[in-house]
Amino acid sequence: MKHNLRLPWLKPLIKTFPNAEVFLVGGMVRDLILKRESKDIDLVVRGVPLERLISFLKKHGKVDVVGKTFGVIKFAYKKEPQIDIALPRTEVAGGSGEYRDVNVNFNFALPIEDDLSRRDLTINAIALNLIDNTLVDPFGGRADIKSKTIRAVGKPEIRFQEDYTRLLRALRFACQLGFTIESKTARAIKALLPHLNELNALGERKVPYELIGRELVKSLVSNPVRFMELWDSFGAFEHVMPELLKMHKCPQPKNYHAEGDVWKHTVLALANLHGKPYQQFLKKLPPIYQAPKKATPTQYVAVLLHDVAKPLTIQTPKKDGVDRIRFTGHDTEGAKVARTITNRLRLSSVEGVNIDSDLLVWLVEHHLLAVQADVLDMKETTIEKYFLRDLDRGRELLTMLFGDGSATVPENSKDKKRHLDDVLLRIKKLLKTRGGRQSLPDPLVNGSDLIAAFKITPGPRIGELLGLAREAQLSGKIKTKIQAIAFLKKLI
Repeated sequence: MKHNLRLPWLKPLIKTFPNAEVFLVGGMVRDLILKRESKDIDLVVRGVPLERLISFLKKHGKVDVVGKTFGVIKFAYKKEPQIDIALPRTEVAGGSGEYRDVNVNFNFALPIEDDLSRRDLTINAIALNLIDNTLVDPFGGRADIKSKTIRAVGKPEIRFQEDYTRLLRALRFACQLGFTIESKTARAIKALLPHLNELNALGERKVPYELIGRELVKSLVSNPVRFMELWDSFGAFEHVMPELLKMHKCPQPKNYHAEGDVWKHTVLALANLHGKPYQQFLKKLPPIYQAPKKATPTQYVAVLLHDVAKPLTIQTPKKDGVDRIRFTGHDTEGAKVARTITNRLRLSSVEGVNIDSDLLVWLVEHHLLAVQADVLDMKETTIEKYFLRDLDRGRELLTMLFGDGSATVPENSKDKKRHLDDVLLRIKKLLKTRGGRQSLPDPLVNGSDLIAAFKITPGPRIGELLGLAREAQLSGKIKTKIQAIAFLKKLI
């Protein structure tokens, strides 16, 4: 099997240790078979005692022996990225389902098949011999990759009971790869998911919330529609994010939401965020935003949760005497629910996933900004505050408006609201091109100018006056500092 790995130290290793065997293992082997890009390099070296291997590697790069107890070395060749190099290992699990409740034994003479036998899924239990480019595939992982199947190594119940984190890993790989979970593996997952929140004898979680959050976000970002369907059908949300389940069959006014209930609306919003509609949205954005080609993880979770409080705030004509189905305050209540969820799953500290929980909660709280008021009547300073003062935050809010608005499908297409287009129009009118770059004009006056001109003391009044001056400036009523002072003088 062909690969493009650059390992200049490999030939010297074989020359120094003629009996050594070097295997590429884990996700990169799977991705090579799938012809997908992969950056995580994990190697297993047989035939070389650990201390001798460490001594050799130190002559060729930087060695970190933090994982020495487990037979793992972190190695960086010159300026190349760090990789993991391990000796063949076996693991004896405690059977409690607790993360890392295992005894690790490593042995340089251990067959590679024994090392592969400890892995969770067949698609991850394949090794590529880098000496002769042959595959070692004792559990039929390559066949499962070709048939797009997720299958546990060995008996699924035993494999997942070794570490309940593997339950969500299996779901995540099904989302990422678009694979189907084999029936015995699926039954074991459904049966064991209720154990996900168990505590050990010390009252500690067997599966840390951070790991649950990581698997959830990775599943969501990889394929949000598949994520919603798969996690829901397996009952995973009940144990991870039960707040979502009330969105099922939560009705919406059909004249505004012909797409269906809150759950269907959310799925459609996520689908649009992940697909071509998002790319079309990017083309509408002013260049000043420098938007990424893919939506951010923070944005995905914010869209997932933007209507989470609709079931909590629903009012109906029959029950509450309102004119139509309403969800008064679901934005502010939703922000509270989002904060509870992000804190519970420790999303801001999830390794490998960049989630800004404060921004996420803010997006949920303000996702109705362009709906609750006529955008065309908004103050210039309001547009500046929410969309231009902090460009990254403004871009994220625009993306939220896109996701929510694109999934709001009226019964009559002529009633389609153009809130996002109106906001973009207001933004483009405010921006000026200076030196080939778009930007807002600098404020005409500052606090010191007002203190000097009007002999007033520092305080809230200065902020109020600066806001009035800025509004007048952005709306084109004043264009110079002299005009700004004269304008404010009439208000004092």
